This record gives sequence, structure tokens and C-alpha cells, in this order.
Amino acid sequence: MTNEHRIDVVHVVIPARDEEAYLPRALASLEAAMAAVPSPLSVRATVVLDLCTDASLSVVSRFPWVDAVSVSCGVVGRVRSLGVDRARDGATDPGAVWIACTDADTVVPPSWLVEQLVLAAQGRELVVGTVRPDSVDLPPDVLAAWESRHELGEGHTHVHGANMGFTLAAYDRVGGFEPVSSGEDVRLVARLQRAGVVWSATARTQVVTSGRRVGRVADGFSSYLLELTP
Repeated sequence: MTNEHRIDVVHVVIPARDEEAYLPRALASLEAAMAAVPSPLSVRATVVLDLCTDASLSVVSRFPWVDAVSVSCGVVGRVRSLGVDRARDGATDPGAVWIACTDADTVVPPSWLVEQLVLAAQGRELVVGTVRPDSVDLPPDVLAAWESRHELGEGHTHVHGANMGFTLAAYDRVGGFEPVSSGEDVRLVARLQRAGVVWSATARTQVVTSGRRVGRVADGFSSYLLELTP
């Protein structure tokens, strides 16, 4: 039997540092995913612009439905947590607030939020999705090396800040994102799992992230791709 739960608010959180080249495509894809969420759910998005020196703010301003926050932090765990904090505005029941996380260099599918909400309605408090690097950014040998190390089916073992969602109540229960420079996503998921939240690892929400091998965060996805480069 499933434990049904109602979600009233969906809030998408995106950290960004000098992402003017990727933000237009990322936000366009997110707009389509938000439009697919059925009424009467409230859907919002926050882009946290951290230490940006390029035109990222100008790009975000072209999407009036985005809540843009400029900070000087330099710690991705703290940046993500600042985005989550914006979801608290007007929220009376943290259990009815769904936080969806992605990245500024990532394209989400139109069904991205809807699929998460289906699982949330069945009682999931955490949904961990899959990520594929954009094949146009990688040489064939690097892409093949990546694919050989990743099983992207249901029940997968991967964790990516570019594709995860959780209730605000579950997030608060374990103290939120830690203020660390990398691995904040893995740490959060591990703490949620230890706390006994109901969760799923799914490929139904798969996103495509850039295959760049020089990223904004040390030890992040781009660093991993660089390690695969001969």
C-alpha cells in the first residue's frame, strides 16, 4: 500500500556561477517542465547567482518567473541551502513543499517535475534522478568510458545535485545541505536515507548536463569527466 501525500508547492533551486552560456537553455527547459505541472499547484524557481562576473543575471532577467538571488559565497552547499530557504516564504506545511534541484548547465525533460510529483504523491520524501553528459561535448572514447561505469535504470546508485527532489520537511529533519565546497548532494542523500525517509532512485526523471571537463566546483561532475579523459 502506498502512503499518499499531498504536495501544494513546488520550488526549483538552481545554483549558478558564470553560466551565461548555459542558462538560456536550462531555463527554457525548466519553463516547459513547470508548465506541465497541473493546477492548482504553485510552482516557483530560484536561481542563486554566486560570485557571478558575467552576464548570468541579465540572462535570468529574461525569465520573469525566476526569483534571482545574488550572493558572494563560493561554497556550493551554502548556495543550494540559500535557494531552499526561499521556498519557506508563505509555506505553512513543510511536508507539502517539494524542492526540486538541478544545475545551471543542465536541461531537464518536460516531464521532470511531473514524474517527481507522481512519486511524491505515493509517499516518497526523496527522489534521486539520473544524469547523462551531453554527447556533443565529449569525445567518443570519454563518452564510452562514462557509459561503461553507469547503470541508469530504476534503483540506480548515483546521486547528482543536478537531479534530485525532496520535501522541505525531510530536508529540515536532517539539517539541510552542509556548507561544503563539494559533495553536498551525496551527503544530504546519505543523511536522509539514514533518517529513514521513503525514497526512490529513478531514471524516469533523467536530465542532460553539459559534458564540460572544467567546471565551477572542485570534485564535481566535470572533474569526474576529466578523470575519464585519456
